[in-house]
Amino acid sequence: MQDTGLTYRATLNSIREAQENLKGIINQTPLMENLFLSEEFDAEILLKREDLQPVRSYKIRGAYNKISSIPEEELKNGVVCASAGNHAQGVAYACQKLRINGRIYMPAPTPNQKIHQVKMFGKEFIEVVLTGDTFDDSYHEALEYSKHRGAAFVHPFDDEKVIEGQGTVGLEILEDTDHIDYLILPVGGGGLAAGICAVFSELSPSTKIIGVEPEGAPAMKNSIEKGAIVTLPEIDKFVDGAAVKRVGEKTFPICHEYLDRVVSVPEGKICTTILRLYNHDAIVVEPAGALSVSALDLLKDEIKGKRVVCIISGSNNDITRTEEIRERSLLYEGLKHYFIINFPQRSGALKEFLANILEEGQDIVHFEYHKKNNRDFGPAVVGLVIQKKEDLEPLLDRMKARGFFGEYLNEKPHLFEYIL
Repeated sequence: MQDTGLTYRATLNSIREAQENLKGIINQTPLMENLFLSEEFDAEILLKREDLQPVRSYKIRGAYNKISSIPEEELKNGVVCASAGNHAQGVAYACQKLRINGRIYMPAPTPNQKIHQVKMFGKEFIEVVLTGDTFDDSYHEALEYSKHRGAAFVHPFDDEKVIEGQGTVGLEILEDTDHIDYLILPVGGGGLAAGICAVFSELSPSTKIIGVEPEGAPAMKNSIEKGAIVTLPEIDKFVDGAAVKRVGEKTFPICHEYLDRVVSVPEGKICTTILRLYNHDAIVVEPAGALSVSALDLLKDEIKGKRVVCIISGSNNDITRTEEIRERSLLYEGLKHYFIINFPQRSGALKEFLANILEEGQDIVHFEYHKKNNRDFGPAVVGLVIQKKEDLEPLLDRMKARGFFGEYLNEKPHLFEYIL
């Protein structure tokens, strides 16, 4: 193993002090067996429900532990932070509880629901500033404000007090169960993983700890594989609670040493998990909150017969994103497909398409047609939902046999994104 410069690791005493500090502020969230997942994977699957915190994510733990530890003389200019949402809510809630002024920088694309929640939790004690496209953009703005205005900076993950606060999740898990084979947790910047690793390396060293990242933002996975922190040039911001370009200087060495491994899951698969948790268990999760459960498929062979804990990290989901979540899920599952269809310029062509191309259970969900000057064919963009992914090839064969097929757009990402 390469030297990753491990100079800090939270102690059990510091995490227990954080746990004491958080009494009356957070909920000791339940560790609940999920019968549906346990049956599906032939394992005992337990969910640590951090979505049931007052701010609906574990981030309140680190934020409150950090802010309450700042000396009074350093708080005269308030606090400042950057966050894609959940850390912002934790900071806002802490500011309101401690009656401290806070300035919170958030990326401009942050869902409105999260922005509203931040303002609700912080009340008159906080100001929200929307800036940049990603967490990293907001982070740099917040650092500049801290530097020039003297506000205490509250990092979302790369801070000792924040890491120790997040580590209290691990203490609670081990208070509720005496043996865990696998612990699966989401990874963004690494604060939660670093805190929990400190606990489990002491109290349950045999537990395998698996970190999970979105496929479009594998900052920790890439860094661990290289043995040094890497900065991703671009990321998919969909999993906004775990999409960072660069992990923490303090968190990386801990995660490198103590995580069994980090896996990544496609954003579409995360969307499928969000819908399944809601439909089967009435559990509302945000994309980052679904990461741990989304990874179970990747581990199904090794977790069979084992006790597995998945951390549900948050439920701050914006209902306006539901259609996008469903779209991404259907595309990932191979059930939704977009085509350019060449319709012959004669009456009855659409009827022929419906009668001879589509089978029972196959539906048109998108249709965009512009009549052109071509005397023979008129192209249309058509979106179809099929019953199972194996139905695609026969569908393509029928289109081609009858001269309807133009182009398959799912495999042309730039054109596909432009049309949608």
